[in-house]
Amino acid sequence: MKRIIIKVYGLVQGVFFRYTTRKVGRRLGITGIVKNMPDGSVYIEAEGADDKLDELLKFSRKGPKYANVERIEFEYKEEAENRFKGFQYEF
Repeated sequence: MKRIIIKVYGLVQGVFFRYTTRKVGRRLGITGIVKNMPDGSVYIEAEGADDKLDELLKFSRKGPKYANVERIEFEYKEEAENRFKGFQYEF
């Protein structure tokens, strides 16, 4: 189990990005959080198997239908911290 932190920039708020990310995370069976940031970006932190985190990262590069992802930043962490219960929004 590993952990990934993803920051997504562009038109990513008000376009169901958090909703869809939560849905993708739950479908993949990973745990984590997704939240809107004051600067207009979306922050994702997730834990799970490498291949599942890679799928989440792939989704984050494009986002849902109405999103316009300009760029992402991401960082893998070697070990999961087991902090999350399911995949949720955070406010």
